[in-house]
Amino acid sequence: MSPNPETPPRRGRRPKRPPRRVWLPDPPHGEVESPLARWRRRLRRKLLRGVDRAINGLYTAISWLDQHAPIERRYFRVALFGSSRIQREDAGYQEVRELARRLSHMGCDIVTGGGPGLMTAANEGARDGAYRYHTRSFGLAILLPMEEQPNPFLDEVAHHKTFFSRLHQFIRLSHAYVVVDGGLGTTLEALMVWQLLQVGLLEPRPLVFVGPMWRSLRAWIHDDVIARGLASPRDLGLVHWVDTMDEALEIVREARNRFLERHEVLLPPPSEEPPAEADRLAAAD
Repeated sequence: MSPNPETPPRRGRRPKRPPRRVWLPDPPHGEVESPLARWRRRLRRKLLRGVDRAINGLYTAISWLDQHAPIERRYFRVALFGSSRIQREDAGYQEVRELARRLSHMGCDIVTGGGPGLMTAANEGARDGAYRYHTRSFGLAILLPMEEQPNPFLDEVAHHKTFFSRLHQFIRLSHAYVVVDGGLGTTLEALMVWQLLQVGLLEPRPLVFVGPMWRSLRAWIHDDVIARGLASPRDLGLVHWVDTMDEALEIVREARNRFLERHEVLLPPPSEEPPAEADRLAAAD
């Protein structure tokens, strides 16, 4: 007696999926495939399937760990996305360094890509302001020919071989994201965070674009993407657009205060500024 096709499968057992067919190109017309060549082709197909299953299994395990990992409730961390090509003598370098110093001074850990340019500026500023609450500076370095060594202002370094794992750790570690002047890598990082906020896979948190260079991105999103119905108007309100570092600092400060209140975190008594550091900052001003 054949089973009823409308009968659902027994509880606790998944129905078997039909085997996936992968059609490989046939040998050229007129050529006869030898038994050895056929065996190699089939072995290669099996190896490719096995590698795909292994990679998908790793992604599934990472996703499960990410969902069940304990939430960081003690330290508020800010990721700064910016260009690796801006030099120390550039005015933007000093602005980012000062922003990071003030963030660190008010109790925020700083997370960057650990490389040169504005990443060095942020980590250097974080070290300048770390004395008050003993905050830390993180660098998520990636192995690239043009960025061989992490910058020297890091307390902790994580080395990555892929941009995927690096960006994933950026998102896991940070509670706010500040985007300063940057190129393709900076834009990629910022838009990935924006998309996760859009689809609700990331809890609401500040994503702040700082400076006039991002106005054209906002205009493109508003005039071309939202106007054609490719995104909703509320998506534009998920992020902040500011012109100055001071405005970005206030947005992060409000988020940090909410974080401390929600998780009932008590900051340790602040340390007094060392006289030598105070004199150096006064001379710099």
